[in-house]
Amino acid sequence: MDLPVDEWKSYLFQKWSLLPKSIQVTISTAETLSDVFLHTSSLLQSEDEMFLKRLSRGYLVGKDPNAPLFYREKGNKKFQEKDYMGATVLYSKGVSHSRPNTEDISLCYANRSAALFHLGQYETCLKDIIRAQMHRYPERLQPKLMLRKADCLVTLGRLQEASQTISDLERNLAANPTLAASQFQNLQRTLSHLKMKVQERENLTETFPEALTKAFEDMDLREENERISNASSSVSLCTDPLKGRYLIATKDILPGELLVKENAFVSVLNPGEMPPLCHGLESKWDTRVTNGDLYCHRCLQHTLAPVPCDGCSYAKYCSQECMQQAWDLYHSVECSLGGLLLTLGVFCHIALRSTLLARFEDVDNVIRKLCGEISNKDICLPESKNLMQTLSDDLGGESEENGETVETPIPGCDINGKYENNYNAVFNLLPHTENHSPEHKFLCALSVSALCRQLEAASLQTLTTGLKSSQPKAAMAPALCQELHIWGVAMLRHVLQLQCNAQAVTTIQQTGSNDNVVTNSRQVRLATGIFPVVSLLNHSCSPNTSVSFRSTVASIRASEQIGKGQEILHCYGPHESRMGVAERQQKLRSQYFFDCNCPACQNEKHRPAAGPRWEAFCCNRCRALMQGADVLSCDNTSCTEAVSRDHLVSRLRDLQQQVGKARKLLRNGKLERAIQLLLGCQRDAESFLSAEHSVVGEIEDDLAQAYATLGDWQKSATHLQKSLQVVEVRHGPSSVEMGHELFKLAQIFFNGFAIPEALSTIQEAEKVLLVHYGPWNDEIQELQKMKSYLLDLPPIPAGPSV
Repeated sequence: MDLPVDEWKSYLFQKWSLLPKSIQVTISTAETLSDVFLHTSSLLQSEDEMFLKRLSRGYLVGKDPNAPLFYREKGNKKFQEKDYMGATVLYSKGVSHSRPNTEDISLCYANRSAALFHLGQYETCLKDIIRAQMHRYPERLQPKLMLRKADCLVTLGRLQEASQTISDLERNLAANPTLAASQFQNLQRTLSHLKMKVQERENLTETFPEALTKAFEDMDLREENERISNASSSVSLCTDPLKGRYLIATKDILPGELLVKENAFVSVLNPGEMPPLCHGLESKWDTRVTNGDLYCHRCLQHTLAPVPCDGCSYAKYCSQECMQQAWDLYHSVECSLGGLLLTLGVFCHIALRSTLLARFEDVDNVIRKLCGEISNKDICLPESKNLMQTLSDDLGGESEENGETVETPIPGCDINGKYENNYNAVFNLLPHTENHSPEHKFLCALSVSALCRQLEAASLQTLTTGLKSSQPKAAMAPALCQELHIWGVAMLRHVLQLQCNAQAVTTIQQTGSNDNVVTNSRQVRLATGIFPVVSLLNHSCSPNTSVSFRSTVASIRASEQIGKGQEILHCYGPHESRMGVAERQQKLRSQYFFDCNCPACQNEKHRPAAGPRWEAFCCNRCRALMQGADVLSCDNTSCTEAVSRDHLVSRLRDLQQQVGKARKLLRNGKLERAIQLLLGCQRDAESFLSAEHSVVGEIEDDLAQAYATLGDWQKSATHLQKSLQVVEVRHGPSSVEMGHELFKLAQIFFNGFAIPEALSTIQEAEKVLLVHYGPWNDEIQELQKMKSYLLDLPPIPAGPSV
């Protein structure tokens, strides 16, 4: 959730409505963010803080000593059911609530290692075994853990280490007479089995290759831009009084060329759906899986074995190293504020973290910027300036000084004119102060003020630790924290910036069961970040670039050929293939404060009001498209069919409900019933929807999934090819959506052993996906494995000649 929780928003909006008109006017007409913050923060009362604290206590982010046993028992139940992934997540939750160097944490780590072993995650299993031992795993249980360690080492081919572990275990067993006879015999049998496995592996003459290297090396920027860090030399930074800062191509650019590869200056993991404050053990300790359980809270890497913060149960990391880096950079301050930050939302969290990260740059410059926000009103976007004057002042360009033309620096650039991924660039992203409503500014300012009060209570000394400077810390602290007001203004600026400059960090997640033979996937929002260079790209509803993410790194690639001098354009969300022009214009105006005049919007405004083909109705008699507003008429002049839009919309709603029922049957394994229902939906759709309607494509896709589960690959491929036609009409033949569908079709041909068709489809899918993702993409890696397998097959002998 970007903004604060609904209860806090409602509370503050009511507080705003009850303020005297004179105070509302004072805040509404404040010229700078400093004035907004000053006037608003004075209104924060103790009862407001108490209400916020009650909301914050609704999030269980501390370590509950009773939780590890609960999660361990829940995990054991999943383990017995052979749901090893579910068990792993529950054991991880138990780890998060455990204190270091306790039996609780060692048992959770050990149990998780067992689940990881069954998932084939042997390296990660070994790490958990080491963690369990580091945290004082009970001596009585050590033999079982050492056996698992030896088994992992054998499987990984690390035979010398495996032999040493077996020898150590034998010595321990000989020195431990307390074991029961049956337990001792079981251990001895397992040991003998392991020793045989070691001998077998040692006698093998075949050399096992190391992990396969990636088929392609992901291109870094071929030649980095001297004026824009993390950008290709193929682009250049320009400014315009109306468009602001933007990038253009300095040469002809081919599809797939990497234009920007930028690590987020700051990112915060999207918490997902958090449990409300409840009573009772079953609801108090949440067993649902969220992104916070599966991804590192610092680098966003996917992890099955997170390492928790020692001080809270919420923050989890992929490794001890990531945990320590996060602690040094920001989590030492955030740790005690977890519930408050979840209540205030992701934007407040990013604002705090950005300001904390500013400590690690040139302290003098940071302080000058922060103090300048207070002392120099021109740094803020004053309400009284007209737009043209403000943009001219803030965007650089040329000005006259003593009768001579002087080039003024572009905001965000250093004194040498270089634009970098640093706090200077972040600070100079526009907050659009004059465009936000007074109520919204009040909400943000009072939320930041409440956060500042908590920081003050937690001691400002923490804010000054770790500063990179040759000055003594004691001398620096008063300069950096002379007033918490400075930090408040900086954070308020960042919160307002984020509405227009936040970048959703996304990932592709598999949907449905892991047992599905054909992979369905969807794009999900994983985190929110600030990418100063990516923020330079302007919007288009039909962009010429594609963005992908790997960990916290954003890659911008050309999705089509871009000519020299053309602008590099990015989609802010409203895309022409996802929504009509009116909806796009409304969304862009409300969130980004501009009217889009991109070619897609211009063309669509001049089209007939029939709507896109993937939303079109067709004539039941002649199959021609239907046109009109409230009453639709057949586009075929020789046909007199007419029908009300409300009737067709009602039929579509009923159809979608039937499709939903069929999907539920599919999920429950009732394939034959699902297929019969989907075939009925298919016939119904043909009677009133265009052949390219998105619902028609969804029905064909569901049928393909059902037949693939039954192993009827030919029927599955037939239906998926029909779905592909709909995807191509809506998104285009080179779209990322087309790439995902081609990947599924390649899987179907591969499983059906249709070798020529599989190889051809693999090539098509690779070509499309490489443009959007580069070679590191999981689907591309899977396509390459399928291709290698098919090409390595012996030739099929020809049949007897007739």
